[in-house]
Amino acid sequence: MTTLLHIDASARPGRSGIDPHGSHTRRLSARFVERWRALRPQDAIDYLDIGQQPPAHVTGPWIHAAFTAPAAREPWMHETLTESDRLVDQLVAADVIVVGLPMYNFGVPAQFKAWIDNIVRVGRTFGFDRSRGEVPYWPLLAGAGKRLVLLGSRGDHGYGAGGRIAHLNHTEASVRSVFGYIGITDVFEAAVEHDEFGGEPLAASLRLAELAVDALVDRMADSQALRHLMSIEENA
Repeated sequence: MTTLLHIDASARPGRSGIDPHGSHTRRLSARFVERWRALRPQDAIDYLDIGQQPPAHVTGPWIHAAFTAPAAREPWMHETLTESDRLVDQLVAADVIVVGLPMYNFGVPAQFKAWIDNIVRVGRTFGFDRSRGEVPYWPLLAGAGKRLVLLGSRGDHGYGAGGRIAHLNHTEASVRSVFGYIGITDVFEAAVEHDEFGGEPLAASLRLAELAVDALVDRMADSQALRHLMSIEENA
């Protein structure tokens, strides 16, 4: 059984096409999950709405607790890290992470950055050892077969690779960097553009993004089934 972690990061609570002023990224992420569920009803789906219920931001005490060896932590440190531990556990348990991730001012929403800061944890998702010399860090989730799907939306157009303003897109690139750092490098993307233009440009972009999501789910679901069969054969 595959576990899919579905995350929505938009501050908008509804879905475009259904709710007034709804979110395009919630629309795309819901489409992905609904199609996945139809193809693979046996899989587990976990959900985080960090757009509406963001994690706490990192504080000085949080940093103190996180960088204290687990065996040396005081009770208040364990309490401080409770939410972060839960979020890391969810990530570690997931095989596929699907994120509805809008662009806010050329980068990720603050709510999503708070989540990132909670899950990039020494001893949990990355290792650190000064004795390793100039490269003391290493990813702890590498080789786990995890895959990341980023479903975005942008007000302007041309933010994609090779686009006229691709150099201003610090959303997907920054997330790729973070996940690569902890060992997740299998990343897929689709995005809606023209949100601020509306009309047919936006409608056409939505149609293309939804087709891309459908194709992505079909391809990933098939490959997930193949991975499962290969795992069974290896363990037989």
